[in-house]
Amino acid sequence: MRKKQLEIALQKLAAHPSPSAELEQYMTPGDVAATLLHMAYARGDIARRTICDLGCGTGRLAIGAALLGAKKVIGVDIDPIALKIAARNARRVGANITWIRCDVGKFESSGINTVIQNPPFGVQRRGADMKFLHRALKLAGVVYSLHKATPRNRAFIAKRAKELDVKITDRLELDFRIPRQFEFHTRDTYKFKVDLYRIERGDKNG
Repeated sequence: MRKKQLEIALQKLAAHPSPSAELEQYMTPGDVAATLLHMAYARGDIARRTICDLGCGTGRLAIGAALLGAKKVIGVDIDPIALKIAARNARRVGANITWIRCDVGKFESSGINTVIQNPPFGVQRRGADMKFLHRALKLAGVVYSLHKATPRNRAFIAKRAKELDVKITDRLELDFRIPRQFEFHTRDTYKFKVDLYRIERGDKNG
């Protein structure tokens, strides 16, 4: 599936009817999701691999991985409503995915090759993004993760990567657009920069 075809397919998936500001439930834009997934596919990190989408929400990244030929896909989220919509979205496109309700920080599983995730940006809950990243690196040898593109974030993630003895192989800056969906939003659309990271552990093929 070409990148543009994937973007269109993902953009058509149903969104959360009542997203939580506290959980920072912003649906990953179709173009951002397609860029992450095609990057992972091109690097050999999706096809015939076991993929986990942490904080999967309504399932865009997980479903995209399934459409690109993943051997197995697991979607993890704490919100039962999001998981119900994700399952409905997957059925709509014929994607076979295992959905698990669990706090990301407590999720354990073996045999995962790649984690793909759009974690909370840590605006409402400070450090939420790092909680996701730490768990992802415990689960898989390769992680694709989206984070707000600020000098402070970049410095902090680089420092944590060094402390954890993992390697940032790629960092791609992308535009991230979200519609007005919470009471405190004053504009119809918000646009900001995010960084897409690809991070490897030394034992990524283990």
